[in-house]
Amino acid sequence: MNKSDIIIKIAKINPELYQKDANKIVNVFFNTISSALIRNERIEIRGFGIFDVKKREARIARNPKNGEVVAVPEKNIPYFRMGKKMKERLNK
Repeated sequence: MNKSDIIIKIAKINPELYQKDANKIVNVFFNTISSALIRNERIEIRGFGIFDVKKREARIARNPKNGEVVAVPEKNIPYFRMGKKMKERLNK
């Protein structure tokens, strides 16, 4: 399922909403999560999961194409951990 599928589904479930309003809702939701992650904040949605940022340390790697050694800088990566209730729903 992609973003446009989510927008269509929200519009179908809520017939009082226009699709453009559902689009705004989804955009606000994703922009809010993205902004919080940029600020290194943790987002917890009960019953769904936790979005967080982890720091990946700098390391030395190899280019698989030619075997050349490459220095990979330190970077932040998004991380998602599924909530307990979501695990239970998936593993019925």
